[in-house]
Amino acid sequence: MTAGDGRGADPGTSGSAPYPHGPKLGVDVGQVRVGLAGCDRDGLLATPIRTLKRDARRNTDVRILVNEAVERGVVQIIIGLPKNLSGREGASAEMARTYAALVVEELQRQAQPVPVRLVDERLSTVSAHRSLHAAGLSSREHRKVVDQVAAVEILQHAIDTQRSRGRDVGDPVPVRDAEGAQSPLLTPTEEPVIKDSSSSRRDPES
Repeated sequence: MTAGDGRGADPGTSGSAPYPHGPKLGVDVGQVRVGLAGCDRDGLLATPIRTLKRDARRNTDVRILVNEAVERGVVQIIIGLPKNLSGREGASAEMARTYAALVVEELQRQAQPVPVRLVDERLSTVSAHRSLHAAGLSSREHRKVVDQVAAVEILQHAIDTQRSRGRDVGDPVPVRDAEGAQSPLLTPTEEPVIKDSSSSRRDPES
């Protein structure tokens, strides 16, 4: 199966931006690790897949991510955009946008027309740590799986919002044509963000 098989719009979204139906990939981007999560064809439940080691020199992790998407036949890739509490974007958000662009480039290289979107993920890592703590894992054990759990938080938030609002979420990542020009951006959609009452600082090793 090639990525994008089964992609289709929600028939009940006339007048709004439709969203693709089928398996999707959620991505939590960190400086050291990248967490992946997937969901079922009905877009009901996100589950952890794997953690990749970030390879900023050769971007081997980007190729592995795209291969994972192709093998799973995903119809969409959701990448977390870590804004701060005020909604502004800092270094982490810039890193996520750069990574998303690399994913799009690799998809183009492999001729896989899978849309990529950036979704506000502020505090998803905090929520992931809390979930792991509640499950009885030690802080040392958290580090092994927290990126996957954060990816689950990002993807679950996205698919829940898509289903409840009947339209897509986040900002589409532009695709460059053969001459290097970006395709026009679609109108960004608005959706509730993952929130938490406590302050957030990303794991420096995530």
